[in-house]
Amino acid sequence: MIEAISLSIQTDLREFSHYLRQQGINHRITEESGQQVIYVATDEDAALVRQHLAGFQPEQWHGPDSTDSSSSPSSPIEPSAAWSQGSPTRSARGMAPGWLKLLLESPVTAALIAACGLVAVVSSLGAQAQRVEFLFYPLVSADGVLALLADINTPAELLRSLTPMFLHFGELHLVFNMLWLWYFGRQLEAIQPAWVFALLIVITAFVSNTTQFLFIQYNNFGGMSGVVYGLVGYTWVIHVLMPRSNLLIRSNMFVVFVAALVVMELLAGSWIATAAHVGGLVSGLLLGLLVVLYYRFVLNRHTISRHNR
Repeated sequence: MIEAISLSIQTDLREFSHYLRQQGINHRITEESGQQVIYVATDEDAALVRQHLAGFQPEQWHGPDSTDSSSSPSSPIEPSAAWSQGSPTRSARGMAPGWLKLLLESPVTAALIAACGLVAVVSSLGAQAQRVEFLFYPLVSADGVLALLADINTPAELLRSLTPMFLHFGELHLVFNMLWLWYFGRQLEAIQPAWVFALLIVITAFVSNTTQFLFIQYNNFGGMSGVVYGLVGYTWVIHVLMPRSNLLIRSNMFVVFVAALVVMELLAGSWIATAAHVGGLVSGLLLGLLVVLYYRFVLNRHTISRHNR
């Protein structure tokens, strides 16, 4: 580990540490001889820590119990512009209760879960599917991709190519998909604008649903599983190629998801929308690769973060 900088023991580094994690900078803070020392893995990270630190007013870090002779004056000192824009705790959402803050930080994920829950209630977890027939994939040509795309010629049909993701059949189906949607959705919304994540959902939903429809040639299917597998592939590619983005997935987790897909096909192929899983996974892998190439070679960045400059 490389020492990036040391600061007074009375300096409150919690917000700064949170900010560094958002930038994808792995670090460790230790106490040594009355000082707090920030350690990082590389000289590049050390330079980044010092660069971010330069945008702060040290007085704002002193806690209420500070006895430092240079403690803040009677009126609080406002943080620099860079810190105000970069720190999520300086925004209105930082003042919200914990559960509300989670929802505000992941609006697309929260909206998808709410929509799935509402559809589950209305359809009695798929037992009364006729109540939500308008959510099933449109009955268009299944003679090939080009014929299908040509047959989707209205906005309503295009929307219905996405809406099967809201349908779930049974408690386990719903709970499993919602847990993984929340797990990956929260991470991805934290490092990307909401519209980018929403676009990822739209593409993976369309590809997974269309793949399933072409494979079985009828529209009595549904679930968020194809999207979830898309998020798995997307997250894994970014983790492997841009590890400083700090996404919580490991290669062994990715292998487990792929192995589960194979096992489901072997043991319950007639009950599981395997083609949707495969379509979602492949589209997620390709989209992840495109995003990494864009960040690395167009933006010249080594991490994906909302606050990259």
